[in-house]
Amino acid sequence: MTFSERTTSRRTVLTALAAAATAGAPLVGQLAGAAPAYATGENDLYVSNTDLYTSTEHPVVEGTDYGRRFRRHEQFDGYLSKVGAYTAKTAILAIHGGQIERGTSELCLAIAGYDPSDANKTALLPTVHDYWMFEGMRSSNNPELHVTSVNCDDHVARALAASHLNTLSLHGCQYSKLGIPDTMIWPSQSDPKLVVVGGLNKTFREALAYELNNAGFPALDALSDEWRGRYNLPDFDGATTNNICNRTMTGSGAQLEITEDMRRSLFGPLPTDFDNKSGRIATWNNPRFLGFRDACRRAIATVEAGQKIL
Repeated sequence: MTFSERTTSRRTVLTALAAAATAGAPLVGQLAGAAPAYATGENDLYVSNTDLYTSTEHPVVEGTDYGRRFRRHEQFDGYLSKVGAYTAKTAILAIHGGQIERGTSELCLAIAGYDPSDANKTALLPTVHDYWMFEGMRSSNNPELHVTSVNCDDHVARALAASHLNTLSLHGCQYSKLGIPDTMIWPSQSDPKLVVVGGLNKTFREALAYELNNAGFPALDALSDEWRGRYNLPDFDGATTNNICNRTMTGSGAQLEITEDMRRSLFGPLPTDFDNKSGRIATWNNPRFLGFRDACRRAIATVEAGQKIL
């Protein structure tokens, strides 16, 4: 079965799932209490990363309130008589990492090929990717450090995105904010684990949705014919050209909005295994986390296989 045939088959499943929702079904978002809509940026304290770094009204300290980590792999070709091979096609981003959208930093490092417990260790995997992370380091009030994707203007993050064919930007969300009827929670109403795949790179989105679903992680393509414009998904679909995930060489990329229930399930069983950084770095090395990592890496390999750097 070809990749496109597998994708069509998965769409059929998702279409059937969508058909199960009734017009009058209660929305989880309506039942849940009000909370800041950080995905849209309407409640952001800072209008950009530059504002956050330089604000005198709401000053923060790098290394105390927040931190930034990145890796750009060195490649060198100094020979006129040889044909060089530049291989950096995909960058991984966690622009709300650390304690802002928990679990995204660990996933960023893992998908990039590194040890989530120590970014300075030798790579765990033979194929590695460049990455950039902005991470909340406070003991509380980390959501105040959220800068929405379209306003991410960190110089290194922008440069990294602009110099790659693809980006995979990792985010966390709450299922209740998606506005999807509770009858559609899969596999059950008490287990709302879901990944919303977005971004303007259609091939990348479809590969991610296929690989995640096939690995047992329910995922939907928010810009597919089945899901485009439905419920609150436009707030999570990464469809604007100025979203950091789309500021690539091709003008398109991909992003994952991963519900907290899904992110929490990737670590240990105790609440502190997810809530605290120490718990996450102690419990990430398990089959479920590795399965999610590998599904994303397979999707990256799929999209990169059809791309050539001239």
